[in-house]
Order: sequence, then C-alpha cells, then structure tokens
Amino acid sequence: MRLRFRFRTIPFLATLVLVAVGILLGNWQTRRAAEKTGLQARLSQSSAAAPLVLGEAVQDPAAIEFRRVMVTGSFVPTWALFLDNRPLDGRSGFVLLMPFKIAGSDRHVLVARGWLARDPGGAVRVPAFATPAGTVTIEGIAVRRAARVMQLGTPPLLRPGAVVQNLEVDDVARASGLALQPFLLEQTGPAAPGETLVRKWPPPGVDVDRHKGYAFQWYALAAMALLFFVITGFRNGSRHGS
Repeated sequence: MRLRFRFRTIPFLATLVLVAVGILLGNWQTRRAAEKTGLQARLSQSSAAAPLVLGEAVQDPAAIEFRRVMVTGSFVPTWALFLDNRPLDGRSGFVLLMPFKIAGSDRHVLVARGWLARDPGGAVRVPAFATPAGTVTIEGIAVRRAARVMQLGTPPLLRPGAVVQNLEVDDVARASGLALQPFLLEQTGPAAPGETLVRKWPPPGVDVDRHKGYAFQWYALAAMALLFFVITGFRNGSRHGS
C-alpha cells in the first residue's frame, strides 16, 4: 500500500485560516510579553530612583510614568472630583481627585488623594473628607490617567464636586481653567490626622508568563491545524488509492 496525499481545497483553506490566526495571535501575545518585560524594568528603575521634585516645568507623562514624585504646594479643595464605581476590598466607594497648586508657580498637578467608602445608608452620596490647609509636601506615583471602568450612561459635565466614572487630565484642565501637569499623581504615604482616605493603589499588570503561555497556545494551535491537515490528507489518499 502506497501512501498518497489527497489535496482537498476546503480543508486546506480552513487550515490556512487557523494557521494564520494562530500565528497572528501568538505574535500579538509575544509582543505583549515584551511590553510587560519592559514595564517590569521601568518599574524597577523607578522604584530605585530618587523622587522627582516637581516644579513649574511641564513633564512628559511617558518619561515619568510610574516615577516617584515629590511636590510642595497646596490643595485646591474647591475643585474636588470623585471617581465612582471604585470598589476596594469588597466595599463600594470613590476615588477623590483634587488639584494641587505647585508652590512658587501657577502650575497645578491633579492628585488622586485616596479612596473613600460610600455611605452605606445612602443618605449622603459623597462622604465627608478632610483637606490639609496651607503648604504641604506630598509624594506619589505618576501615572498617565486614572484606571478606567465601564461607562454607564452619559458622562456628566465636569464641575466642582462632580461624581464621574472616567475622566482625563485634559478634561479637568479645560473645565477648571487650571494649568495642569499632563499626568495624574497617585498620592502615597499614610493619611494625615483626620483623613479617612485609604491609599491602596492597584499595581500595573506585569504578568509576563501569562502572555508567554497564551502565545505558546496560539502557536500550538497553528502547528496542530497544519499537522492535522497533512495527516488526514495522507490517510484519505491511502484509502482512496486502496
């Protein structure tokens, strides 16, 4: 019995599609793994570097992302904003955002001051909070924007005290008229006396092994599809010739 390969057009086209999809998605996961590897290196460098002292000069958000930042100035409590749908440890609540005027300049930086629990009674939607008065020095981590959540309904207009689900720093600058640094500062360190804020920011996802595992699965799918086409082609050819 001679083995002969029987070419079949429809299975061949289906195999091409599976192989192409497997390779494309495998390459995408490989790139994601490389990006996360680079992010790990940046996080290590940023944590080891001395804090950047923020001043009047506008910073490049890409250059200082995840960098520790120190800034002296005063909060602008008249422009407090609240990010809604931000659960923490199984409790619903808000993230409090507030502009911070940099000492000796007209430049501000938008600060995520921390997390506030929602009033369980629902009588007051936005919980009370305290704001340090006068000139203070704070530290934080620079991020490009606040983490986004699914937008439910039409976003409200930005105004002092607004409760929103998502926002960009540029939107706050336009609405408030304040000159803001083009990044968000997630404040770190313990809360000041009288503050009820919780500063527990989620770390950026850097699961490199997960992306490598997904890439292997997609490449394996492409290889198995090609192997299945070849094996079944020889089997059908041998049966056809017998």
